[in-house]
Amino acid sequence: MSRARAVPRILARRGDLVVERDPRRPSGRLLRCGDMDASYVDLADPGHLEFDYLRWMRKVLGAARARRVLHVGGGACALARTLAAADPGGRQEVCEIDPHVLALAREHCGLRRAPGLHVRQADGRAFIAVQPDASWDAVVIDAFVGAVLPPRLITAQALLDVARVARLALVNVVDDRPAHVVRAVAGGLAAAYPRVWGLGARAGNNTVVVGCAADLDLDLDRIAADAAADPSPARLTAPAAMTRLMSGSPALRDEGLTALAASAPRTLTAPAASAPRTTT
Repeated sequence: MSRARAVPRILARRGDLVVERDPRRPSGRLLRCGDMDASYVDLADPGHLEFDYLRWMRKVLGAARARRVLHVGGGACALARTLAAADPGGRQEVCEIDPHVLALAREHCGLRRAPGLHVRQADGRAFIAVQPDASWDAVVIDAFVGAVLPPRLITAQALLDVARVARLALVNVVDDRPAHVVRAVAGGLAAAYPRVWGLGARAGNNTVVVGCAADLDLDLDRIAADAAADPSPARLTAPAAMTRLMSGSPALRDEGLTALAASAPRTLTAPAASAPRTTT
């Protein structure tokens, strides 16, 4: 998710977290985690989404008319803030586990109380576990350890719990070649939702994997056309193609994470000492 940038001004640094001012957009704030661009907001324009995959997600959520959205992973809360600004009567709930991320977002990225927006320091999976059935329209999972999606958020058990509370789930997968994580996420979503599909750029770093309930009537042709018209065009992987992609790739399970950590540390695991951070 790195972007070509002019020399930025560093506004704050906390460990491997850095907040920069965008020299091309004075009101732009970029939160970085190590070498990864993690979150970007425009203090003057809450509707601006710098990262392409967030714009793709916004199109899907809009098509689903999702007004109650639970975000697992916060960062500077770019997507949640954009949705709350457009629909202050809706409900955007953000779970961010890292207090340092939240502190920087509040001190330097303009994160404030706003109608329709609630941000809490919490473990997203644990928060979902105590939510009532059908209490959300959508769950967005956009959390990372470094640049890696924590496996415990995408096991079959975790995603079944997501499906219990929401008819729609969107999961952001970063820098996944040759699609090991996409297949694992799709497999987990397929165990929870009858339709699974994806959005991704042909040569991009992000893939949004989507699971939706049978009674959620989404016009995938319209979504595909809208995503293709984005400044960073995305291609829709239809349910049939996603089924072929994940063929032979079983869903992750909670009981298999220890073995997975030992056998494939580069694809789905990261040091346990790091807290999940987001890319919003």
